[in-house]
Amino acid sequence: MHQKIAALGLMLLFFGSASDAARNPAISPAPQDDGIFSNPIAQAGEDADHLDHGSLGVRLSFMLRRFATNFRRADGAPGRIIYDSTAFDALPGNHAVTWIGHSTMLLQMDGAVFLTDPIWSKVPSPIPPIGPRRFVPPGIALEDLPVIDFVVISHNHYDHLDLPTLRDLAERSPQTLFLVPLGNAALLRKAGVTNVRELDWGQSVEVAGVTVHCLPAQHWSKRSLTDSNKSLWSSWAVIGPERRFYHAGDTGYFSGFSAIGQHLGPFDLAAVPIGAYAPRAMMRASHMNPEEAVTAALDVKAQAAVAMHFGTFDLSDEPLSQPPLRFVEAAIGQGLGKQRAWVLKIGESRQF
Repeated sequence: MHQKIAALGLMLLFFGSASDAARNPAISPAPQDDGIFSNPIAQAGEDADHLDHGSLGVRLSFMLRRFATNFRRADGAPGRIIYDSTAFDALPGNHAVTWIGHSTMLLQMDGAVFLTDPIWSKVPSPIPPIGPRRFVPPGIALEDLPVIDFVVISHNHYDHLDLPTLRDLAERSPQTLFLVPLGNAALLRKAGVTNVRELDWGQSVEVAGVTVHCLPAQHWSKRSLTDSNKSLWSSWAVIGPERRFYHAGDTGYFSGFSAIGQHLGPFDLAAVPIGAYAPRAMMRASHMNPEEAVTAALDVKAQAAVAMHFGTFDLSDEPLSQPPLRFVEAAIGQGLGKQRAWVLKIGESRQF
């Protein structure tokens, strides 16, 4: 049954759902069976419903190494600069991105101001004293943020859906709209974040003068022992009159990037995850390496790609300095070019 639904999802991803005129005709709803979501496109030899996370031995040894996270040195972590809001506001055209850290980006685009996967917490974990520590503080103090029109959240892992931060943002600005993939709204509402809207893959919403599209990604969800894949994961596109922005969320490389580029590209800027890829046997299906991130940016037809999801937290085995170096090398090798492969410092803004 799962395989049939996944195959149908794969077909609809490229040909659309004629029965739902409100959807983007090129992007299918997310495959699900009895409330469990799955990936329509798996890597060769993998079950579409359950991504390969490596053998039990690989996973256990990885978890043991994570217990030593507090002893890991911060050598090679991203640099940080003091955020200058006046410089941000003065950028020509007011189309700018600021890297706050990890997958958190502050965007000013076509009059809208929004955040992606905001996390200001020091430890993303259900038990905050235990978990991966933050190597670099956020690039902007939460109280120094401009008024936020909306927030997009890619999935429910603790380093992407950070309830303490979301509560603070909602209290600071009740009009802020929180956009989440299916199955995540109840979690936010239980935490007191009530201005929330769920979207399925292929659905979109108009907010603050731009259109926000919920799009496929290849990943998984889990916040407890009993909720595996009961909520959806996604990437996001924000399209305005003058600029087009793509946020890949947290994802393995998959051919759906080409479909997104074909039907919603080209994008002026794509934020792509380049870290948390080692050990490869465990991470390959759900986290891109830097070379795959460049390929994904080219697939979605991005004019420039900005790196994210590296160096901020101690999440995986690769050296902290390795992802950005490989990202730039891959950009040169694949024809994106060094000038169009952005590696920002935390707190740094750049016009796009």
